Amino acid sequence: MRQIGMLAAALLAAISSASAQEPVSFQGKQILMVIGYAAGGGTDAAGRLIAAALGKHLPGNPTIVVQNIPGADGMVALNYIVQQTKPDGLTITMGSGTQIDPLHSRKPQAKYDPKDFNFIGGAGKGGTVLLINKDVEKRVFDKKAEPVIMGALSGMPRSGMQMTAWGKEFLDWNVKWVVGYRGTNDLTVALERGEIDMTATGTIPLVQKMLATGKFKILAQSGMLENGKFVERPDFGKAPIIANDMTGKIKDPVAQRGFEYWIALNMMDKWLALPPGTPQPIVDTYRKAFTEMAKDPLYVERGSDYAPVSHTDIEGLVQTLSKTPNESIDYITTMLRGQGLSTE
Repeated sequence: MRQIGMLAAALLAAISSASAQEPVSFQGKQILMVIGYAAGGGTDAAGRLIAAALGKHLPGNPTIVVQNIPGADGMVALNYIVQQTKPDGLTITMGSGTQIDPLHSRKPQAKYDPKDFNFIGGAGKGGTVLLINKDVEKRVFDKKAEPVIMGALSGMPRSGMQMTAWGKEFLDWNVKWVVGYRGTNDLTVALERGEIDMTATGTIPLVQKMLATGKFKILAQSGMLENGKFVERPDFGKAPIIANDMTGKIKDPVAQRGFEYWIALNMMDKWLALPPGTPQPIVDTYRKAFTEMAKDPLYVERGSDYAPVSHTDIEGLVQTLSKTPNESIDYITTMLRGQGLSTE
């Protein structure tokens, strides 16, 4: 009887092992993509683009349907994912950098930990550039000259525009802030009219339009993340990458962690993930499908504005953001206030 019991246990173990190694398939199933923002925005656009293409590369070619669950800058959607969905591969979420930002994810209302998600990949627009009038470029590096006017929106400068703050603080840029513009179009008109000398944007068509006039150039760019390294975005040429220019310039560890936080947040555009606790074979299947999708000519043509980002790079950014101490995040606010900017 003992031998029979041992044989039965061995047989059950063999069956379990074989079952565990069965290939993942979504044949005849429907996958739900939850997006924490209203239809029509950037995260929604990237999510729907991926939803239309990813199923083709998943085993069984499932249909992926989108459900928008807006609220609290994406917090409602991620709370829903971790509290009300099963980690069975049938629910995925498309998110934005805001949801991963410690300023957001550390709020008591957030019931999720960004590190717990199983990231599949991401989509980014390639960061931000500082466009400057060529005639005033030399003044940026001459403290005796009249300051270069940096145009920005009302309130706290957007993440990309904060590139100027770091340059002013640690690269000794001769810059003066002028805020109050309502949007990118207003800033563009002001730059063309000479009301301001410089501004920031990540909109490629706008950058190309301004460069084509011959009057403007890129002073600096945040760059793209590729295999853990910052590289130039092809659309922006060989313009200097701010992270490289800042190397060795910051001596204060708190400020350095703040800069790393800012860089990571600026790079953290759109990301795709499975819920915490999803079995590894399912995660691996999605990651393989995402890699294949990113090379699909149809996706490449439709998604030219969103460069694919690997799950490894996304995970690295999430780790950087998650480990940033609050005092380093507060440092940015102090720095901006010191430059006369509102942080409300």
